[in-house]
Amino acid sequence: MNFEAVKAIYKFEMARTFRTSMQSIVSPVISTSLYFVVFGAAIGSRITEIEGVSYGAFIVPGLIMLMVLQQSVSNGSFGIYFPKFLGTIYELLSAPVSSFEIVVGYVGAAATKSLILGVLVLLTAGFFVPLRIDHPVWMLIFLVLTAITFSLVGFIIGVWAKGMEQLQTVPLLIITPLTFLGGTFYSLNVLPPLWQTISLFNPVVYLISGFRWSFYGIADVNVGISLAMTLAFLAICLAIVAWIFRTGYRLKA
Repeated sequence: MNFEAVKAIYKFEMARTFRTSMQSIVSPVISTSLYFVVFGAAIGSRITEIEGVSYGAFIVPGLIMLMVLQQSVSNGSFGIYFPKFLGTIYELLSAPVSSFEIVVGYVGAAATKSLILGVLVLLTAGFFVPLRIDHPVWMLIFLVLTAITFSLVGFIIGVWAKGMEQLQTVPLLIITPLTFLGGTFYSLNVLPPLWQTISLFNPVVYLISGFRWSFYGIADVNVGISLAMTLAFLAICLAIVAWIFRTGYRLKA
């Protein structure tokens, strides 16, 4: 394991984030806080509680997941896309650095950025509603697994994309809708039975459900199933990334 190479990639990506902290950190936190204020005020006045939890507190885990999912995909995709676009990826591929070390550097940085934003949103939410975390260890496990998994998704998108339009297509047309329809602002129990069944085909449902369980002990899906689905999704992403480096798909062409 070439730790110096991983450290160099990681530090470079993190430095890029802090150089644009207003866009990378402050703006996402403010926009998520606006979600909280608008949805909490508009819907919270009509829905006082869900399963014994105030609506304002109920949506906090969903908002954190919304932030982590979006930022993980965004950071993961942009991190690998620009070296590929500028041609500097060839220097990296020809260096004595393994594909595993490249992925650890880029994905590790993307996941770290997302985790920082997730913690900031959690701290910000504490100013608006009283929060409790029944299972803090499981909260961290779900948060880290989600950040790593969707940073890998972003990495795959960054390799696949041939231009900025493709780079933004998947997050805008797939990731964001799945997140909003994954129980971010509501419980699946309020849906008709047919839509509850359809929602179970949305992988984001399992992430949000497991993460919300770590806060309040309530879940739309059994927490064991949520964890298993999260790990399965992570394994699929790792397999795709391994295939990309084995075949050189859109990296060595």
